[in-house]
Amino acid sequence: MGLNGCFSSDCTADSPPRPYNTAVNSLTQTAPPTPLSERQRKFLRGLAHPLEPVVWIGNPGLTDSVVAETERALRDHELIKVKVRASDRATREAALQALVERTASSLVHRIGHVAVLYRPHKDKPGIVIPAA
Repeated sequence: MGLNGCFSSDCTADSPPRPYNTAVNSLTQTAPPTPLSERQRKFLRGLAHPLEPVVWIGNPGLTDSVVAETERALRDHELIKVKVRASDRATREAALQALVERTASSLVHRIGHVAVLYRPHKDKPGIVIPAA
């Protein structure tokens, strides 16, 4: 690796540092998700039923590392469960809404502390959902 996290030869000592984790910085550049119909939500809920939560939002709340891990999980799996460890319902709702917005995913379902998020792959979706 070159100067300031650069891999190319166009970097100099005067170049501004480039971030090592581009997943967190690219979150605001993703397009908003298309809304899911009730039929599509029902289909995705059925697929998500046997899944275990892969992301936990703990006491510190929604951090950049949690968002980056959610991005990775959505990129790898498309459909994931997220567990929020907050006793207050309003806090859980706010954390989930912020996570959905920052990851450009769709909230499929939420019961208590567990939510199901869906975001199809940009190039080649692995889950084919029924038409609306």
